[in-house]
Amino acid sequence: MCSRIRFGIIGSGWRALYYVRIAKALPGLFELCGMVCRTAEKASRIQQEYGIPVCTDAKELAEKRPEFVVAAVDKAHVLDVGVEWLQKGFAVLAETPAAVDRASLRQMKDIAASQKKFVTAEQYRLYPENTARIKLVQKGLIGAPSYLYLSLAHEYHAASLMRAFLEISPEISYTVQAYAASFPTAETLSRFEQYTDGRIAAKTRTCAVIAFENGRTCLYDFDSEQYRSPIRSSHWKLQGTRGEIFDDTAVWLDEHNQPCCEKIITQSSVVHTGDANPNFRQYETIEQITFAGEILYEHSKIIHGLSQDDTAIAQMLVQMASYAKGKGEAPYSLHESIADAEFGIVLREAAETGKRMHAGELLQQQPYKKQLRSAAIFSGQ
Repeated sequence: MCSRIRFGIIGSGWRALYYVRIAKALPGLFELCGMVCRTAEKASRIQQEYGIPVCTDAKELAEKRPEFVVAAVDKAHVLDVGVEWLQKGFAVLAETPAAVDRASLRQMKDIAASQKKFVTAEQYRLYPENTARIKLVQKGLIGAPSYLYLSLAHEYHAASLMRAFLEISPEISYTVQAYAASFPTAETLSRFEQYTDGRIAAKTRTCAVIAFENGRTCLYDFDSEQYRSPIRSSHWKLQGTRGEIFDDTAVWLDEHNQPCCEKIITQSSVVHTGDANPNFRQYETIEQITFAGEILYEHSKIIHGLSQDDTAIAQMLVQMASYAKGKGEAPYSLHESIADAEFGIVLREAAETGKRMHAGELLQQQPYKKQLRSAAIFSGQ
């Protein structure tokens, strides 16, 4: 790559700082043009702590002409911020989810129809472990997939993985039956600190059965503490016509219909950062993943030494730069993002009401009130 990828960030919260850390970790690959903060106080603190260019006026960042901008504000405003920067003429990589309710879901469909370069940063398929898992499924080792137990990610992230593992396109309709319950759980980590006093709080676990019209089924199971807690583990199991993959083990029938068993082997190392935030004090970086001697994943020469999440986001940034220049496909299609968001909305409503929800009905209800506004934006009015 002959020149660095130039991008800007709108927002300065928890998720926005992931992009800052990635840019600083790979300075030969990325150039962070600037970050837009809401207040001068926050801008000063970010600049002192991270040594990056910051401002409170979006015009200042726009004048630097980044190749694209990352919209990393809160979920309720990320779509409006994204549309604002599309209107300025920039390609936009927006934090997930693509939509949080019926109205914003309809607005996303308007954006998709406009063919503007708006991408949501759905990174879970690009996690090294998930890249390897998807590749193994695509090899046809266990035959046609039919049943998935998924306890790896929540809502819209889970939807992306669910379709990849079960090989289901966004057009396939489905029903959702869900149940959510709260349980007393020892708190261990927040976004910013570690708890060692044994405090107990109510945490929610949501379980759901997703039945696709083509007969494939997913059992969704996720705990609100699962991403960070060392006492809440993550698992997955995919069954197909000729075998199954459970976490890091595959069992299947070979060409002679004899049973086989093999482990997915992950080579990794632990990186100690000394970061004050316990979430980033150390992390595992994955170097290679193999199965039966075949390489399913290997870190690239330019993106390495990062956590799984940062590795995935870094790959999205690289692909986004090519897409913004018209030299490649979007790192994640808006069609898929809309389907992910719809699943998240349907899942929450199914859990809240106890009713079986039908995906696809959502967009037929309550016409989007801001449609004329978005149409005017994209027609240049």
